[in-house]
Amino acid sequence: MIGGPAPAVKFATLPEALAAAAGSDHALTFLDAAERERALPFRQLWAAAQVFAGRLAARGVEPGDRVAIALPTSPAFMDAFFGAVLAGALPVPLYPPLRLGRLDEYHRRTARMLSCVGARVLVTDARIRRLMGASVAEGAPALGCWTVESMAGAPAAPLARTARPEEAALIQFSSGTTVDPKPVVLTHANLLANVAAIDSFIPDDGSYQAGVSWLPLYHDMGLIGCLLEAIYRPGPLCLLGPELFLGRPALWLRAISRHRATVSVAPNFAFGLCTRRVRDKELEGVDLSSWRLAVNGAEPVSAATLRAFAERFAPFGFRAQALTPVYGLSEAALAVTFSQPQARLTTLKVDAAQLAQQGTVRAGEREVVSVGAPIPGTEVEVRDPGGRPLEDDRVGCVFVKGPSVMKGYYGAPEATLQVLVGGWLDTGDLGFVHSGELYLCGRAKEVVILRGANHAPQEFEECLDGLAGVRAGCCVAFGFVPKEVGSEELALLVERDPEAPQDKELPAKIRGRVAERTGIRPYRVELLAPGTLPRTSSGKLKRGDAARQFSEGTLEPPRPVNTLSLARAMVASEVAFLRAKRRGE
Repeated sequence: MIGGPAPAVKFATLPEALAAAAGSDHALTFLDAAERERALPFRQLWAAAQVFAGRLAARGVEPGDRVAIALPTSPAFMDAFFGAVLAGALPVPLYPPLRLGRLDEYHRRTARMLSCVGARVLVTDARIRRLMGASVAEGAPALGCWTVESMAGAPAAPLARTARPEEAALIQFSSGTTVDPKPVVLTHANLLANVAAIDSFIPDDGSYQAGVSWLPLYHDMGLIGCLLEAIYRPGPLCLLGPELFLGRPALWLRAISRHRATVSVAPNFAFGLCTRRVRDKELEGVDLSSWRLAVNGAEPVSAATLRAFAERFAPFGFRAQALTPVYGLSEAALAVTFSQPQARLTTLKVDAAQLAQQGTVRAGEREVVSVGAPIPGTEVEVRDPGGRPLEDDRVGCVFVKGPSVMKGYYGAPEATLQVLVGGWLDTGDLGFVHSGELYLCGRAKEVVILRGANHAPQEFEECLDGLAGVRAGCCVAFGFVPKEVGSEELALLVERDPEAPQDKELPAKIRGRVAERTGIRPYRVELLAPGTLPRTSSGKLKRGDAARQFSEGTLEPPRPVNTLSLARAMVASEVAFLRAKRRGE
């Protein structure tokens, strides 16, 4: 499939795009938990980024250096990110320590990220720094850890280096659902080609366009699809932190209404969370009729979830035709396919057994959602294990080619060669093409093989949607070989709903529900405490890690967090900073 000719790209580099946005009257708006708003006009962002770039250079950051950034959604993130770009360095957004019950795991992963990109410095704020000692000590950035507070007021000449389109502009880590996150190198040309293609789906008729996003800025969909798109167009964008959305989902919908937003993006779980948790009393005066593009991506799309969302919020002006499933991945900057805006949700009912056993599409009962056609300038092929293109309605591995495909993984030529072949990117995702649109069937490395048939884990996990006692979206299915059987069987790891009463019959109900809907009875069902299943920094379930930890007996819930444990973590962090300082002297 070919997405048609690539659109003309208005800017050659990110600094050009930011300088142009500074000439507009638009701004970013930051929303806090009390719904207070703080505006940051693009012209101020441009000026502050030049000052920050000068301060980075004055402290020893040189062009090409990797500047790791662990900051929340805030003006400080904008200073650090765009300041690094204007200094000619490569920003590397990392997620802050949000899951305090899993700090040890956080430090291991963050230290590995700092080390594998050879980060020159880590930029954070004073609050987050109090927990970063172990990461910095192990990751060992040459210039250490700087806070934005310590850099404020330091004299430096504003700086805006000239960049070239083919130069690296950003390192973003892949999601790490099946393997450790990999450092994806994207050039200015990669980023702007993707943003220009995304922009082609937004009406260019002079009508008012505005966005709202709670997506983390260390994730491609939040950074590229929301922030860089708002700068490229440019247009108003309201930002709230992901922790605010998770704590009170209604804030997202209230912001869309208040700002008359036309575009807002979220993964599938967010639509389900709003359907379950937002109460009518939180929506007094809310009008969602302005929302024309409700983009759904970053994880498998559920037709049932989207229909439930559309029905739940129709009384508040939401229109079902706004729902827009998409597909993409970090290695392609972000977007790969896009559903036609303002169209009806396109789904296909397939025979699950035929799909699993033969890899072919036949009419049945399992509903799968189209994620659209390739974005302009991008090609998509579905291939068999030998690399040969498959005809429509045959399941294979999804390959992508286009101007947004990454330069490679930083410092990992062998890993790059494994996924880039002749300009084509092996996404690792399975899918098929039907009537010119792509349908996804899961990740190749997560396939559950039962009696010779290939099943996507979602086939079993989706059976538990709406089952009382099960925490929504918190189930992992995988295959394992019990010693007493000798062949692969199905296991389910299921988190309990913390608000539901204890039910001794829940494992039996889970087995019955899955058997009824798939014809396969789980051999093992394990109930877990909330928060036990490992996730990526963007909240995706890590099925491989869950299965491995379960088999090793190391799958445990997060540690309780209280004032004492937090104080101990801060003390340990300072000790680690001192140890790192002595080692560097």
